[in-house]
Amino acid sequence: MQKTIVKIIIVYAIACIIWGSTWMAIRISLDSFTPFLSAGFRFLLASVFIYSLMKFKGIKIQTDKLSITLYLLMGFFSFVIPFGLVYWGEQFVPSGLASVLFAVNPFFVAIFSYYFIASEKVGAHKIIGIVLGFAGLLVIFSENLIGDIPIYLPGMLAVVISAVMQGGLQVTIKKYGGNLHPLSMNLVPMIIAGVVMTLIGYFFEDMSKVKFTSSGYLSVAYLALFGSLVTFTSYYWLLKRVSVIVLSLIAFITPIIALILGWIFLSEELSARHLIGSFLVLLGVLSATLGNIRSMRKISLLNKQQLSN
Repeated sequence: MQKTIVKIIIVYAIACIIWGSTWMAIRISLDSFTPFLSAGFRFLLASVFIYSLMKFKGIKIQTDKLSITLYLLMGFFSFVIPFGLVYWGEQFVPSGLASVLFAVNPFFVAIFSYYFIASEKVGAHKIIGIVLGFAGLLVIFSENLIGDIPIYLPGMLAVVISAVMQGGLQVTIKKYGGNLHPLSMNLVPMIIAGVVMTLIGYFFEDMSKVKFTSSGYLSVAYLALFGSLVTFTSYYWLLKRVSVIVLSLIAFITPIIALILGWIFLSEELSARHLIGSFLVLLGVLSATLGNIRSMRKISLLNKQQLSN
């Protein structure tokens, strides 16, 4: 049990760090490619990586009716539409405000879990964790939240809808996707996303802005290999082992990672306000995680007692 908890913590941390770095990689990729084209290339290349790994490990694509339904739902409602909404929304909304808006995701994950997953307990420790984490992000990005709301409103709605949609899919996969292998779970949805978003980019975006540069290639390759293959596979591996609410708190941690990387590599500001907000976020995640670890230990003890009897 102790080894399992340590492994979960390590995988959770890796997912947070890599996802936090993707904000910077996306920014670099958009210097070379248009938004939908960049995302399309990312997911197409990621699907090649995933398929190669599945062939190497001898993992087959699951083709039962439930799996195919989940593939289609994930392809459009976890990748194509949510990523499209975020990319489109950030044309109108500053990135700091977008981060805070997307951080409503854990609230909706908690609401959906309460109504649709009987075994998913929404206890006080999780509620406290969500509130502290969201408060921390408000502190971090407080200077970026003031602006012309009528101009921001379309983008704000797009980001919030994306967060709600992702929350619904997270709960759906938690409830029905237990039989899916983490690699198989990602392959078909990423192929769908890659093809659809590349076609949207080609036919509806300004292709004259596309520049084929080494930085563009490297950033898309990084997003495909680490930001897609490693992170989404890790995410769905974790989804089978921890509370979906605790897992959704990654949305609070990634902006902090992005801040730190921006400070290290792009000479961006890292102030006392950022540190205070980060402390609140980490306190919130710790509160929710400790409660989840206690629940796992109780379940483990009950299983041992049943076996001994």
